[in-house]
Amino acid sequence: MQKHNRRKFLRILATLPAATMAGNLMLKGAFQNTTHAANTEAMHTKKPSYAPRYVELHKTGELKARAEILYERMRHCDLCPRDCATDRLRGQRGNCNANGDLEISSASAHFGEEEELVGQFGSGTIFFTNCSMHCVFCINYEISQLGQGRKYNTRQLANMMLLLQRRGCHNINVVTPTHYVPHILFALDRAVPDGLNIPLVYNTSGWEKTDILEFLDGVVDVYLADFKYADPQAANIYSPGAVRYPEVAQKAMLEMNRQVGVAHADPNSGLMNQGLMIRHLVMPDNVARSDRVLRWIANNLPKDTYVNIMSQYTPMFKAFDHSEIARRITRSEYNNAVGIARSAGLTNLRLQMR
Repeated sequence: MQKHNRRKFLRILATLPAATMAGNLMLKGAFQNTTHAANTEAMHTKKPSYAPRYVELHKTGELKARAEILYERMRHCDLCPRDCATDRLRGQRGNCNANGDLEISSASAHFGEEEELVGQFGSGTIFFTNCSMHCVFCINYEISQLGQGRKYNTRQLANMMLLLQRRGCHNINVVTPTHYVPHILFALDRAVPDGLNIPLVYNTSGWEKTDILEFLDGVVDVYLADFKYADPQAANIYSPGAVRYPEVAQKAMLEMNRQVGVAHADPNSGLMNQGLMIRHLVMPDNVARSDRVLRWIANNLPKDTYVNIMSQYTPMFKAFDHSEIARRITRSEYNNAVGIARSAGLTNLRLQMR
């Protein structure tokens, strides 16, 4: 299958109706019941060499127990750093615009992620609807802020995971998962008995509370985490209200690293099965303070921490209301960020300036 870059993939994805996107992977009704998913013919049957961490937690009952605790916390929701205290289980929508229902925009084999996640058959990516970051430049705003998606239950989510595995995907990649962590854990617990056994990738903005991340210890195999801003003022402007983002993200990165360690691809398969992978998007005029982000990583995490320095910033959505970010970055701006990372001693960099 032709490889697409992430920006192009998301721009195409954002133009499609939710039902159409789900149909790109699934035939209608393919995840409506466990029997159908369990009987789906496997496209790739090679037994994985890596055992996902969540399997053992399912066997002990711990996975379901954690899901139940987190689900109850939605009655006075504090799953994300907004701590909006909304009773989502009574149908109220929180700061993230989600209530107690599980809403998903799409599920498919994604070829726009890092190559260590994509491999030959793609990353099994599930895009969850809504987000509490509210980034004014979000390239995926139809999903994250305009609510594009539809309701599913946790059995259907479990079957999506199983079908992605049967399609040959190398991992289950949950995108913008924070406000649906209870649902994801319930779905994993349902999917394991039916054979789910590929790594779980937690694809996050970095806007995560450490006490919630502790519930994911032993569940998540790969943290794919943005480190967006090192400047509180910039965070407050471009992700309105997220003035605490830098301190929250720093604590989150430390906790993620504690849980899964440094990310290094399997030498035989080239795939990433475990570890912390950090993304940093370089923005115009260094508004996010890339220098501080990269030096913080170098000074507080192992020097060989996986860091993807991303160049594809594209003004979208409300970015044009802010003249300083209403343009693409220059090659010089990107090269400056790379130079800072190298001078800080970071040794495991992924670079992508075209």
